Amino acid sequence: MRVRRLRKPVAHLEITAFINLIVVLVPFLLSTAVFTHLAVLDLKLPAAEAAADALAHIEPGKLQLELVLRRDAYEVGDRIGGLIERIPRAGEGRQAQSALTALLVQIKARYPQVTTASLLAEPETPYDDLVQAMDALRATVSARGAQVVRSELFPQIAIGDAPQRRGP
Repeated sequence: MRVRRLRKPVAHLEITAFINLIVVLVPFLLSTAVFTHLAVLDLKLPAAEAAADALAHIEPGKLQLELVLRRDAYEVGDRIGGLIERIPRAGEGRQAQSALTALLVQIKARYPQVTTASLLAEPETPYDDLVQAMDALRATVSARGAQVVRSELFPQIAIGDAPQRRGP
């Protein structure tokens, strides 16, 4: 007895909807990837064992700038030389921010080859204060005539915890 098989037409794979999805999705993902990359700040976090080794290899006379962000003041200093200036933060903090920027510009004029700084913050520091301090360390904007000039100060920033206060 002969077995008869029905000949079914070959099914074609329908991928038109998938291709439409890819055509829309790929440019969207590429555009968001570019925007998220622009918002990244490169920070160098110190290694735990690197602190002792770093102190042994310090060149004499080289500035190691530290900005300690306290609740009531900015403390700008040199890791080896000590405190340079303490700027009180009262009220809005606009005067303190401009005084900090002016001090950092003076330090950069004195040490133009230094590009690194450490930002040390207390544990309960608001995020906005931390970002403003980082912006003040990285660059400044000044007006020269009709032009606005952006000057780079200390773009390589390391972040850490502020040391405990010694006094009351």
